[in-house]
Amino acid sequence: MKAQSVRIEGSTLEELYVRYADGAFRLAFLITGNRQVAEDLTQDAFVRIAGRLLHLRSRVEFEWYLRRTVVNLANSNFRRRRIERRYVQTQSSLRETEQAGADVVTRETMVQALMSLPPRQRTALALRFYDDLSEAETAAIMGCRPGTVKSLVSKGKDNLRELIGGDQDG
Repeated sequence: MKAQSVRIEGSTLEELYVRYADGAFRLAFLITGNRQVAEDLTQDAFVRIAGRLLHLRSRVEFEWYLRRTVVNLANSNFRRRRIERRYVQTQSSLRETEQAGADVVTRETMVQALMSLPPRQRTALALRFYDDLSEAETAAIMGCRPGTVKSLVSKGKDNLRELIGGDQDG
């Protein structure tokens, strides 16, 4: 017995996964900074979307919904991690997490600087500059106003410049 395929504009879920999974993974990685978490978030996003495909009419809606789902799952992940850290701190003293030695100093410096930003700034920067979305599109995905996106991007860029010692725009 063959499984029934869900379609959007002639595409099966498998075709949509092949087309959009890499972008979703990169977005999740830029937001979380963790490859395994990004892989989990990407898979979780597709699982959640699979149940809602009947309500999506186009690839544009699918792509928007996928990004929004990745951002929401990343935010949930951050909340869960914060709660776990508080619990561990109250139960016992926390060990300092050791960072792996940098193979490429510049890349590692940038990754560390990006990961030191607050999650909302990191998310806004990833959506605006990695996914090349407009302020309005970024605002819709993040569930805030375009002015908030402008502020988050501006503060994020300023913080990155300060952390890496650069003075270039962007």
